[in-house]
Amino acid sequence: MRINKKLGLVIFLVFQIILISKLKNYPEFIERFYSNGLYIFLSKLMRYVFGWLPFSVGDVLYTLAGIYLLRWLYINRKRIVKDTLGWILDIGATLSIAYFAFHVLWAFNYYRQPLNISLNLDAEYTTEELILFTEKLIKKSNSIHKKIAINDSVKVEIPYSKPEIFDKVKNGYKTLSQMYPHLDYEPKSIKKSIYSVPLTYMGFSGYLNPFTNEAQVDGLIPTYKYPTTSCHEVAHQLGYAAENEANFIGSLAAIHNEDLYFQYSGYTFALRHSLAELYRRDPKLYETTLTSVNKGIIKNYQEVRQFWMRYKNPIEPFFEKTFDTFLKANNQSAGMKSYSYVVALLVNYYENKPL
Repeated sequence: MRINKKLGLVIFLVFQIILISKLKNYPEFIERFYSNGLYIFLSKLMRYVFGWLPFSVGDVLYTLAGIYLLRWLYINRKRIVKDTLGWILDIGATLSIAYFAFHVLWAFNYYRQPLNISLNLDAEYTTEELILFTEKLIKKSNSIHKKIAINDSVKVEIPYSKPEIFDKVKNGYKTLSQMYPHLDYEPKSIKKSIYSVPLTYMGFSGYLNPFTNEAQVDGLIPTYKYPTTSCHEVAHQLGYAAENEANFIGSLAAIHNEDLYFQYSGYTFALRHSLAELYRRDPKLYETTLTSVNKGIIKNYQEVRQFWMRYKNPIEPFFEKTFDTFLKANNQSAGMKSYSYVVALLVNYYENKPL
């Protein structure tokens, strides 16, 4: 690549950064013309192209990119002193192309209109509303647990393989799409990541590859978490970049699935977030409320917590901090704390709806 082309790409990178900083102020524009326009076409196109393949194309591309980067660094190791400008232009030009692809293929969704506005929901709620909602969730979760567990003290074991769970994800989204057509999920593109081990050590249960639009799920996480994690990643595929919004839509997709195990996973997912928020507001009331939750449900929570404890390591906080910074840089001011805000969406969504 000639120097003038490299320089042009670096200038284009600066232009992109300035343009995006301006577009952040126009969420309605992003919502209408990108999230509900261009992105729908691009997302479906990539799912048709890559979804049918049994392996993660995105993970393979990341592997090849990593090998290429190491090879390039080795070959050009002496240029950092002899040709510093050319070395910088090479990196700048590559970043410019990647930055453009990242945003056009997916990341403009970070700047779309907040979901509570799209659904005409309040973003706030009182402690009294939280308590009432939590009590309803406990009753519903206990009821489903009773149907699929031997007794109330036994954790639920989902009887499906992980590929079977992937196949069942579409059912919940099909039901949701009857109310919200933009949540139609066709075709499917959910895969187990070949990087499940590093993902686990980094503390992540899945991710969406923005360059291939494949939903990646950590193959090591407990099967109990697979329905909601898969539904969460599909929500990202459908254009909901914010973690709290993907959690909300993912939980709704699991809850609206005709399969009881999906419903159990979805309701207890929502319950866990509600209990965490109740603990933050009133620890004593949390302790009292927790006693009404079936012991088997608590054991499913413990199963997940014990899984992550087994993989806890010194570098995990670094990756969490990095992801937190990434979220804040992409229009999520609360960073990873935004995960807890799913409760606000759930409380207000179910205010006038039966669980």
